[in-house]
Amino acid sequence: MFNAAIAILIGIAIIIVVLIVIAFLLYQRRRRTAELRSQFGPEYSRTVLTAGSRSRAEQELLRRKQRAQLFNIRPLRREEKTRFVASWQGIQAEFVDNPTDAVASADGLLGEVMAARGYPVRDFEQRSADLSVDHPAVVQNYRAAHEIAVRHQHGEASTEELRQAMIHYRTLFEELVSETEPAPAVATSGPQRP
Repeated sequence: MFNAAIAILIGIAIIIVVLIVIAFLLYQRRRRTAELRSQFGPEYSRTVLTAGSRSRAEQELLRRKQRAQLFNIRPLRREEKTRFVASWQGIQAEFVDNPTDAVASADGLLGEVMAARGYPVRDFEQRSADLSVDHPAVVQNYRAAHEIAVRHQHGEASTEELRQAMIHYRTLFEELVSETEPAPAVATSGPQRP
């Protein structure tokens, strides 16, 4: 009788431990999902759709985060920002007379800005995946603009759609150039305040 009672208590203890482990794993999974949804925003939903399952999508997003940790992303220097903004203004002015070239130039300029910030700029899909880690809200604009540009190459996009592509490109451009290095500290004479 004593052995049966001990066996029952051991069985109950094992069941409790297993339930605690399962509850902990479910909590961890929910927490990871919430963190990824929070970080990636609409990119989370897009990745779930393209990956076919939440589990595969989350693994992909975690791989993106790990890859992005290897990058040396930096803010633009003030001179770079000034140069890029001037280039962007020229591209926008060009749109009036030559929308096709302006859209191609905008895409090229974004590649230059990304490279200056430290993003690898291989193929479009890798660029957009890399951008999604730090700029998940505007990467959707980048994808939409690129899709319009590709359709235009096949003669399938109107001038109005090219205008929309420029708006999408501008959204990403503004976000990428908004971060600049802080101004150098100016030395002052006299006592310093804490």
